[in-house]
Amino acid sequence: MSYPKLPSRAENFSEWYNQLVLRAELADYAPVRGCMVVRPYGWALWENIQKALDARFKATGHQNAAFPLLIPLSFFEKEKEHVEGFSPELAIVTHGGGKKLEEPLAVRPTSETIIGYMWSKWIRSYRDLPQLLNQWGNVVRWELRTKLFLRTLEFYWQEGHTAHATREEAEEETMRMLRVYEDFAVNEAAIPVIPGRKSESEKFAGAVTTYTIEAMMGDTKALQAGTSHFLGQNFAKAFDITFLDRDNQLKYVWTTSWGLSTRFIGAIIMVHGDDQGLVLPPRLAPIQSVIVPIWRNEEQRSRVLEVAQQVQSALQPHIRVHLDDRDHVTPGFKFNDWELRGVPVRIEIGPRDVEQGVVTLARRDMPGKPGKKTVPMDGLPQVIGPLLDEIHTNMLRKATEFRDAHIFEPETYDEFREVVGHGWAYVWWCGSPECEARIKEDTKATNRVIPLEQPGGEGRCIYCGAPARLKAIFAKAY
Repeated sequence: MSYPKLPSRAENFSEWYNQLVLRAELADYAPVRGCMVVRPYGWALWENIQKALDARFKATGHQNAAFPLLIPLSFFEKEKEHVEGFSPELAIVTHGGGKKLEEPLAVRPTSETIIGYMWSKWIRSYRDLPQLLNQWGNVVRWELRTKLFLRTLEFYWQEGHTAHATREEAEEETMRMLRVYEDFAVNEAAIPVIPGRKSESEKFAGAVTTYTIEAMMGDTKALQAGTSHFLGQNFAKAFDITFLDRDNQLKYVWTTSWGLSTRFIGAIIMVHGDDQGLVLPPRLAPIQSVIVPIWRNEEQRSRVLEVAQQVQSALQPHIRVHLDDRDHVTPGFKFNDWELRGVPVRIEIGPRDVEQGVVTLARRDMPGKPGKKTVPMDGLPQVIGPLLDEIHTNMLRKATEFRDAHIFEPETYDEFREVVGHGWAYVWWCGSPECEARIKEDTKATNRVIPLEQPGGEGRCIYCGAPARLKAIFAKAY
């Protein structure tokens, strides 16, 4: 059985991505345009993302809840910016049970409105605050141009929603969750991100301020990998969410929301993948190590499989391990197959290895001989753990070096136009939405993030030359 090659990333990055998602069996196209079916391997990756995030949410005091998929359309009309922002993407249910509904229902694109309504019933006193909720679920946004994981009509995510007694508490929460996302991206996914603020033009509809973690993909385009929104009192006033404070005054709450979705799987693919396929970060990979037994005849098969099963049993308490005992494909095919699927460590066991009491380890992050070494079977669990950590560190280092090598600081607008064709432009910006809009129209690059870390001082806006106190990153994006 032969294994057809993927298109190279340099040749056609978009087609490389599309074919890889399908051939690695992460997802497939659904019969409804723009929807996807997440296959077991892709869902296992999402489950590991969920576990890593959910543990962080609970450690910061949040509780999981579930809210309805169907929301009265009138709820979206209560917050002006929210309805303007989401109207083009809403899917509306007008009939149910064979009858026209008295009020149309929106299939949730996000849950600020329904949660705001419920909070108006639940919150009465400062003793009811803060409300720290998170929801795992799916949402629907009627996108025109779709791409598996990155932008689909229906996608899976978590959305956190909190309500607080003071502005300071809500702003602190907004930043706390941004840092949670940053920590997750770096320490679980080995993806270096730049945390910062979105411009007014790019912020979430209905937010006072939106913060983001931006990541650079392998083609140098940017991806908004997670967002945290300070909503002020916009939704509190729209849904009359009030509480009696300690001073016996009736006040509006301050709210936040924050979310990370299955588009993060797209980030993992595009940040770490190579021409052979996926390269999955060890802490999230569905399978951290795969055992490939090698034999030439039935006698060898029996002995090698017996030892391979012993190795699997020894490793199972420590890592997610899989034994590939398929006998209808060659070891070479298996090697290619697991490279395509991005398994961090391959363990090869042949007849000679059995005799010598050793195994050969092959690292996915270092294809070829540099990533191979022979180690004793005894003590293998103690070797694999540190090796997986080493792989994580190496993947983060490579991704960081690639990102930093493609961030430029052009000094003229002509240089800027050239830079955003193959990287990120870190430039002074006056804060004008007009300059931002003209840059987008001219170059298709958008203001991705105003980094939290600023150089200080003052410069000249890259577009209009006016005095500027902020530096922003402009880039083409998914």
